[in-house]
Amino acid sequence: MEIFEMEREMDVERNFSYLHNLYLTENNFRGSIPNELGRLTRLAEFSISLNNLFGIVPSSIYNISSITSFDVTGNQLHGELPPNIGISLPNLEAFSCGVNNFTGAIPASWSNSSRLGYLDCGRNGLTGTLPAENLGRLRSLVLINFSRNKLGSGKAGDLNFFSFLANCTGLEKLGLDHNHFGGELPRSIADLSTQLKYLYLGKNLIHGSIPEGIGNLTSLALLAMEDNYFTGSVPDAIGKLQMLQALIMGVNKFSGPIPSSLGNLTSLIMVLIPDNRFEGSIHPSLGNCQSLLTLDVSNNRLTGTIPRELFAISSLSVSLRISNNSLTGSLPSEVGDLVNLVELDVSGNKLSNEIPTTLGSCIMLERLYMRGNEFERTIPESLKGLRTLEEMDISHNNLSGEIPKFLGKLRFLKYLNLSYNDFEGELPKEGIFSIIGNNRVCGGLPKLLLHACSIKNSNSSYHRLLAPKVIILVACAVAGIIALSCFIVARSKVKKSRRGLVTSDSYRGWKTVSYLELVESTNGFSVDNLIGSGSFGSVYKGVLPRDGRAVAVKVLNLQQRGAFRSFIDECKAVRSIRHRNLLKIITACSSIDYQGNDFKSLVFKFMANGSLDSWLHPRDDEQPHTQSKRLSLIQRLNIATDVASALDYLHHCCETTIVHCDLKPSNVLLGEDMVAHVGDFGLARFLLEASDNYSQSQIMSAGLRGSMGYIPPGIILFFSLPNKFMTKPTY
Repeated sequence: MEIFEMEREMDVERNFSYLHNLYLTENNFRGSIPNELGRLTRLAEFSISLNNLFGIVPSSIYNISSITSFDVTGNQLHGELPPNIGISLPNLEAFSCGVNNFTGAIPASWSNSSRLGYLDCGRNGLTGTLPAENLGRLRSLVLINFSRNKLGSGKAGDLNFFSFLANCTGLEKLGLDHNHFGGELPRSIADLSTQLKYLYLGKNLIHGSIPEGIGNLTSLALLAMEDNYFTGSVPDAIGKLQMLQALIMGVNKFSGPIPSSLGNLTSLIMVLIPDNRFEGSIHPSLGNCQSLLTLDVSNNRLTGTIPRELFAISSLSVSLRISNNSLTGSLPSEVGDLVNLVELDVSGNKLSNEIPTTLGSCIMLERLYMRGNEFERTIPESLKGLRTLEEMDISHNNLSGEIPKFLGKLRFLKYLNLSYNDFEGELPKEGIFSIIGNNRVCGGLPKLLLHACSIKNSNSSYHRLLAPKVIILVACAVAGIIALSCFIVARSKVKKSRRGLVTSDSYRGWKTVSYLELVESTNGFSVDNLIGSGSFGSVYKGVLPRDGRAVAVKVLNLQQRGAFRSFIDECKAVRSIRHRNLLKIITACSSIDYQGNDFKSLVFKFMANGSLDSWLHPRDDEQPHTQSKRLSLIQRLNIATDVASALDYLHHCCETTIVHCDLKPSNVLLGEDMVAHVGDFGLARFLLEASDNYSQSQIMSAGLRGSMGYIPPGIILFFSLPNKFMTKPTY
């Protein structure tokens, strides 16, 4: 029996000795790495990343000379990297030991691993400096990452190794942030690889100015040098970095103006330069950066007015921070064009005049900070459109008048600071208010301990409001009589103008369109005009004869069960919603065709770039053109933001919450400017408030909805990104 067990153990060992690849990534393995793994002498790829392993890596594994890929990232391993690692692992192509507790110096022997392309040791405790003269011999290096270690002495000359890294002509990423590197940025930075895309230098002790040669790194997509001691002006040469998407320079001592050449960088999606000493005005050329999602120039010494061009950047959707400067003038009314913006911070300036009423159009705002300015007059009633608002600070201004009651009804509002203004009258009894320094405010919740509102104040307030109300009532009555007269005349004309069987409905303000017009506009619903079909009908491209406008005509197949109901539901949904990321309806037609059959259609604005589905999954006959129909990362991100904005509007900003129920790429349409529009509300449902006898959960669970054979999981938009965007960096 013992002999049998021994033979079986030998067979297992013999079979495993031929193992070529060992992947144990992303499990919950604990304990130390077995020394016995060193017997796998033919191993080429060794990966035990993202587990809970501790202890040291056995020396026997470092001696498996056949290893080409070594990955122990994301454990709790410690110890020093062997000084001779490049000699014992001469075939290395990728080495990753990030997010562990390795200490000691960086082995110089890596220069012996001539095929090494990826070297990632981020988030450890390595000390000393880079053996750059040795690393410079590795011409195949694509990635060098030593972020978040303890490298450098904090003294001059720490970065002189840049001159040796210039030999790594294929280098794409260099991560040196969160270390102790000191000294100035050497001029040899201009000699780094022209393939360099990501340069991380933040959170070090670097001082001095940025060399002009930075403009040679024309492939840079990200330049991060935040939280250092840089001084001087940012060179105009930075405008040569045409591929730059993220510029991060906050918490330094940069001075002078913000370079106007930033306006050349039309690929920028993020500019973070707060907490510096920039002066002068915000240059209008920033308005050319039409892909910006975030702009932060707060805590500088900027003066002048806010350029209107800034609010023409329709892509701004994450945040716009220009706080704690010395900006003057009004907040431009164009601020209302930033309909997707989530955070606006203009606090700590010298802005004056009224809060623009157009601010109420920023329906995605969650955080609004206007503290410490000179805004005056009242809070605009239009701000009640900010239904997603969570935080609002308009304290320390010169605002006056009564506090609007709608502020107490914004259901997501968690923080509201109105302190140190000149408000008066009764405080709403709902909501969260900070109203220190407004001595003429009364009433409100008892816990606020405000003095009670006097009867005199109430009566005077009543009389002040009575006159306008009487005027409004009279005006409404007159308007009602005029509207009724117009309706009677119009109805009489419609009756007279009806011919044969062709009729049409206007659906509450939509312009009427007849069946005959739709036939003419689509060339008789020709197959050549067909641009799509679905469960309940077909969509045709048309040109309205009355104004030459291109439209998409959705014709319902009323023989299909549920089509009529779909038409009614879609009419109900689209007639009461307005958002830049929802497909715009022009009109509807409910009539009968030439054969006397019921005819129902919806007419939408034509989307020149078709559906998202056609971009993600082009048909076979489109294959020759797929090169021109590839979505860039920025386009994908913008489309995802557009769709999310539309859903957020439907769920949170409508009078009655609308659930789309059929969100998928074929129902996302792209306009000429590649702005996404969500369409097809045929399966939409209104989510009514729960009553006493019918719970919200019952309403929600009334039934699953979606296309035939398809129940949307929300929408996994299209983030099947290339592998280079799906890596797990350790910096």
